[in-house]
Amino acid sequence: MENSNKNLDFSQLTTLTVSIENHIAHIQLSRPEQLNSMIPEFWHELPETVRRIDHESAARVIVISALGKHFSAGMDLSVFTQMAKDFSGEPARRAERLRRSVLELQDSFNALEQVRMPVLVAAQGGVIGGAVDMICAADCRYCTQDTYFTIKETEIGMTADVGTLQRLPHLIPQGLVRELAFTGRNWSAEEAMAQGFVNKVFEDQESMLDAVMKIAQKIAMNSPMAVAGCKEMINYTRDHSVQDSLTYMATWQSGMFQMPDIQEAMASQQQKRMPQYAELLDKSSMMTNK
Repeated sequence: MENSNKNLDFSQLTTLTVSIENHIAHIQLSRPEQLNSMIPEFWHELPETVRRIDHESAARVIVISALGKHFSAGMDLSVFTQMAKDFSGEPARRAERLRRSVLELQDSFNALEQVRMPVLVAAQGGVIGGAVDMICAADCRYCTQDTYFTIKETEIGMTADVGTLQRLPHLIPQGLVRELAFTGRNWSAEEAMAQGFVNKVFEDQESMLDAVMKIAQKIAMNSPMAVAGCKEMINYTRDHSVQDSLTYMATWQSGMFQMPDIQEAMASQQQKRMPQYAELLDKSSMMTNK
């Protein structure tokens, strides 16, 4: 594992492997023998990892991929077993506890939206159940020809509750969302590409990762301030009116529009060299210095 930031050590992770090089953080789901199913540890390790990268400004782009034949089989049965133990006791208190559990799971994928840098997902094979919730929260999605997506929760007697039904209607047509959710059928890479859910389909994982890393490199060449602003504005306008979004853009720009990065961009183009931008400041608290 390569790590360009001395403050970060991901060697203790049990479900992920992480490397950071040339401003790109590569997070891999690393339980291929178990189809990268999402065991309890995963739900803590993923958000903690992306938030630590963001907190330290350790990368400008995050790429998430997976080892093995399948991207992820979704929620591991051990999570359901653990949650089932809470189905006892006084109904209101039991329900309040379950609600907090669902919000905790949702927060694991909210982290992908909340970090300042773009998150690119490169998937192969099955993207099932909770894995669909996960990739819906990413900024860009890429996959191989053999990839299929399944809102599997419906087929096991529950409603998907970790983000698919909230994010997917912003990504593909409503009628298709409803069909996929109501039926739980497999959704092919070809169909996902046709509907704009994925940016591109590749022949195999090797060619996919090579291409996605090149996209990440292109992103990393740009001002991290400008890229973070793009992500902030695109996420905001998804959930607000055009006028509200324009007003927020003007307010943002009144503080964030400064000349150093613009001058560096222009100078590097004139001098035919790579631009050199300062990293975003880390997210240490002014109150605790942490």
